[in-house]
Amino acid sequence: MLLGRSEQRKPPPPHDPSDPENDQSDDMLRISSFTTTAGLATEASSWFERPFEWVVQVFGHRKLLKDLRSGLMHVVLFYGFIVLQFGAADIIWKGLTGSALPYPAYHGFVLTQEITVALVLLAILYGTFRRYVERLRRLKRGWKPSIVLWFIGGLMVTVLLTQAFDRLKEAPPSGSGASDSIYASYAPVSSALADGFRNIGFSTDAGSVLYEIFWWMHLAVLLGFLVYVPQSKHFHIFTAPVNLWLRRRSPPGRLAPLDLEDEEAESFGVGAVEQFTQKQLLDLYACVECGRCTNVCPASSTGKLLSPMHLIVKLRDHLTEKGAAITSKSPWVPALSGSGASGAHVMSGAVPLWTGGASAETTIEPTMTAQKQGWHVQAGTSVTDLSLIGDVVTESELWSCTTCRNCEDQCPVGNEHVDKIIDMRRYLVLTEGRVPSEGQRAMQNIERQGNPWGLPRAERAAWLAAYEAAVPGAPPVRTMRDAASRGEQPELLLWAGTMGAYDQRSRKVLFAVVRLLQEAGIPFAVLGGEERNSGDTARRLGNELLFQTLCAENISTLQRYGIRRIVTICPHTFNALKNEYTDFGLERSVAVEHHTTLLARLVADGSLTPTVTLRERVVYHDSCYLGRYNGVYDAPRALLRAIPGVQLLEMERNRANGLCCGAGGGLMWMEERGGIRVNEARTAQALETSPTVIGSACPYCLTMMEDGIKLHDAESGVRARDVAELLAESVFGTE
Repeated sequence: MLLGRSEQRKPPPPHDPSDPENDQSDDMLRISSFTTTAGLATEASSWFERPFEWVVQVFGHRKLLKDLRSGLMHVVLFYGFIVLQFGAADIIWKGLTGSALPYPAYHGFVLTQEITVALVLLAILYGTFRRYVERLRRLKRGWKPSIVLWFIGGLMVTVLLTQAFDRLKEAPPSGSGASDSIYASYAPVSSALADGFRNIGFSTDAGSVLYEIFWWMHLAVLLGFLVYVPQSKHFHIFTAPVNLWLRRRSPPGRLAPLDLEDEEAESFGVGAVEQFTQKQLLDLYACVECGRCTNVCPASSTGKLLSPMHLIVKLRDHLTEKGAAITSKSPWVPALSGSGASGAHVMSGAVPLWTGGASAETTIEPTMTAQKQGWHVQAGTSVTDLSLIGDVVTESELWSCTTCRNCEDQCPVGNEHVDKIIDMRRYLVLTEGRVPSEGQRAMQNIERQGNPWGLPRAERAAWLAAYEAAVPGAPPVRTMRDAASRGEQPELLLWAGTMGAYDQRSRKVLFAVVRLLQEAGIPFAVLGGEERNSGDTARRLGNELLFQTLCAENISTLQRYGIRRIVTICPHTFNALKNEYTDFGLERSVAVEHHTTLLARLVADGSLTPTVTLRERVVYHDSCYLGRYNGVYDAPRALLRAIPGVQLLEMERNRANGLCCGAGGGLMWMEERGGIRVNEARTAQALETSPTVIGSACPYCLTMMEDGIKLHDAESGVRARDVAELLAESVFGTE
């Protein structure tokens, strides 16, 4: 038996519409209290929410402070430069006119300036330490990434020296009867420097000369910095606030649909950099190259070539060079490349050399090194002759993305990496017909048989009979067709999904959910053989045509039965139905939820009571499509806490920062090439907590965790279980 029980419990009787005691109103009320946490990914933000979110991101540094140390450093630099603009104006005005600007409470103003200069200088020193002493892997090193440290450090030093020598030249001569000390408490740093210079023999005349020198040096550094900013990553000072204002208002899981009926379209997807949208191109110039995206990327962390940061940087370099070639005007000062015919950046010969093992200590070092070595200027190459896919972004990079969106969740300037990758995949699949063989086979099987394995389409409903055999005495599961023939219309549809319908392991999860719904007395039905693949795999692999075909068939079926509420065990299906089907005709009033949120609500209201004690140490793995895409983090954990005897553990990377299992983006059906398997790395992180069970809430994650346990030879002490299975075991017991 797939699901047993130690004590026989009488199942709830089938619903009889003629029995007034079986009124569905209470059950539907429980179901209709549909709530999920969606974070900031709401369908429509009010005019109040948009500016509030923008202020929190730009001035509150919400995402930057996820890394507290670098976040605080940036806060000091950000607000320091705002404060120091007033001081720069005062220094320049005084140098030109000989008198200070008439700021109120001038001594207090000077004190705030000196404290701010000291803090910014300390922040720059700390930034240098992190880059060159601590050597964070996500940070680039070399003269170009360091030039801003010299600029800002030079500005702070010249400010202090200008002020110090200004005080020295205006100080009374030593021995004139006045106090020999020129220290002032309202200018603690510059006056202390001035005092020190006089003590070692600097005269007021020397102070006057040095004041002029450092005043001009400060002005030169300031003007040089202003010229440098638009030509560097620090252009984000201007573009990042705009990018954050224009960031997506729709859920992060929604991909922009393609108009496949456009007869004037010469291609579909993005095959040239100018085919990206304006917002996507703005992303390129908002990037600050902080490396946070690459640091959390599952592909980068396990030795694949893909690095989200380098993806953005390469696209930016290519766009800049292509623009210069087309306009014959270089954006650089001085002009470097003219029309772009003398050379252009090309990606070639980059292969990450993975030296790490299958441990929780993943590393991005091989990917960072390979990207640095591979992206170079190739002499004698015209940028107009380069292909976006192949010469700038390799196919290996595109097919390494798991679409987990952790890169976007970490990005402090609102960049959206995944949509660009999917758009380029769309071009490869729909326009050029290029896709790895495993992905091609999976899509062909979905198109022909409705599932990636190529199993007979007619077997999609076979799980219904399998359930009756596995759980003797349980009420039969109704189909929507059967209910309609009796004149009934169950409001709740249980969407089995392709994994639940075909995969033997995932069927156990589906069976557990069915038993729990029946135990709670929730009337529901399934589509059986009328259900189709949700199309998520096809869409993430770039086959928009296949997705839209499947989407139309499923929506037609849902509308035919008047479905108002759907629950599913698969986060990928959940995301597609909830966030993407509405673009193709599914009414927004149709509520879609994941089985964990429904079960958590049924446990909370007493409809389900876990009583059997499970002596398990459960470490929960967050599904990307359930968590980062849809904000569901608490419901699975609430279920685990409700089970007697379960000790809930957390990995170091959990919730919004959890590492992907490696199956998203269609990679469930493709082979990983290079480095180690993502699921192997994630399983290693789970095993570090010494669990007895690795919990999940996704059939893909469950499969990947089970494979990871086998790769680590940990089957004797650790199992992978869905939270619904654990809940069912506690509610029904086991044989």
